[in-house]
Amino acid sequence: MIAALATRLPELCVYIIINAKKNKMKTFIYAAVIFGSFFINDTQAQSIRKASLQASGLTCSMCSNSINKALKTIDYIESVRSNISTSTFEITFKPGAKVNFDDLKFKVEDAGFSVANLTAQVEFNNTSINNDEHINIDGMSFHFLNVKGQVLTGNKTIRILDKGFVTSKEYKKNEKFTSKECYKTGKTAACCSKDGIAAGARIYHVTI
Repeated sequence: MIAALATRLPELCVYIIINAKKNKMKTFIYAAVIFGSFFINDTQAQSIRKASLQASGLTCSMCSNSINKALKTIDYIESVRSNISTSTFEITFKPGAKVNFDDLKFKVEDAGFSVANLTAQVEFNNTSINNDEHINIDGMSFHFLNVKGQVLTGNKTIRILDKGFVTSKEYKKNEKFTSKECYKTGKTAACCSKDGIAAGARIYHVTI
C-alpha cells in the first residue's frame, strides 16, 4: 500500500498546491476525499473474505457442533456453516476484519480436534508473487511456496501450509520448496529481514 501511495503522491501534491490559493477549505475537502478513497480502495483490493476449514478426528454431529460453537466465539467471524459429511466449516469474516488463522486453529484444538486443511479466499489487485518469497496481505506476511511467478488479480484461493494446518507428511514434503528458516518456526528469521518484516512476526506459508 505504501509503495502504491508513493507512486501517486506527486500528482496528489501538485493538485493540492495548484488549488490551494483558490479555496483552502474546498481544497482540504478534496484532498481528504482523494486520500480517503485511495486508502479504502486499496484496503478492499486485497482482503480476506472467507475461509474453508476441514477438521480431523470428528466422529459424530456433536463433534461438529462443538467446533462450530468454538469458532463462533471469535469476534471477527460473521458466520460458520458446517458440513457434517465432510467435516468442513465454511467461515465468513466480518467486513474489514483483521483475520488471524492461528485463532481458527486454536479454537479447533481447544474443542479437542485438529485442522486437516485450511483455505482462504483473497481478493488480489495486480499482486506479483514468486516462489519462496514474501508478500503482505491485510497486514500479514505470506510466504508463497510451490508457485510459479505470476500476477494475481481477482478472487483467488490460498492454502495454509504451516504446522498444524496440514498433515506431518505433507509438511515434510513441502520443505523442498524452500530453503528459508521461517518455514520451520512460522516466524520471522534472518531470511525475512531483507523484506522489512518485523522481528518475531508471524509468517504464514501458503500456496495457490
